[in-house]
Amino acid sequence: MRRWFRPGLVGLGILSALPQVALAADWDANKVSSNLGVFALSDAELAERKITVTPIGELELPTGQIIACDPLTTGTDWPALSRTIKPGHYPVSLLEAQGRVAAAILRFRPGKPVRWELATVPGQDVSTLKDDEMFGYPVDAGLGSFMDKTAMALMSEQQDKLKAEQNYYDDVLAAEFAPNQDRFVLHHPVAGNPLNIAMFWSGWGDGFYPSFWGLDAAGEPLLLMTDFGVLENADGRESK
Repeated sequence: MRRWFRPGLVGLGILSALPQVALAADWDANKVSSNLGVFALSDAELAERKITVTPIGELELPTGQIIACDPLTTGTDWPALSRTIKPGHYPVSLLEAQGRVAAAILRFRPGKPVRWELATVPGQDVSTLKDDEMFGYPVDAGLGSFMDKTAMALMSEQQDKLKAEQNYYDDVLAAEFAPNQDRFVLHHPVAGNPLNIAMFWSGWGDGFYPSFWGLDAAGEPLLLMTDFGVLENADGRESK
């Protein structure tokens, strides 16, 4: 059972799997995610690799300032990503494999990315990373999310209204997750308010996960993707 708590602002630093001596200029998104090529696959190729695409609805982004985080263990001080997009509403879909949410995708425009950029928050500099290091967000409640910056404050207000013996997952979210086998929900913190939050399982659960901007030839974002580490080499089949 997931429990809600709100620690201080943590996990905005670097995650490194092994010590490396590579120069910062050598950093490449493909070295921390082998799955960026999944967007070049046809429907038949996705099916062959046992990857399912699940649309979950449209996310409202009235400011275009996007927060990607564990929605239940971060507070209103969690920063929005440095890149902003045009305000509007955009479709969210999940890549699922091995019975897990393998990646979450927020799509702004159609097209295949030609370049990838690690999603960062203010104060993070990709040029300081060694080739196995990455920026991302920590997950402690088994969930990831996309939301507008204003949605975080709205949900925090609703959390503060709960009684001492209540928590946001069990007493608010659980009933909304249930129809989707607890895999995802487009949550409205306030009924009747269009502002919503896309929440979804985070792959194998708690961990540290990077997000990437998929860019077109002009450097404009086509999509934002969080990789939960279920796929390997854009393949959802279990290793033998």
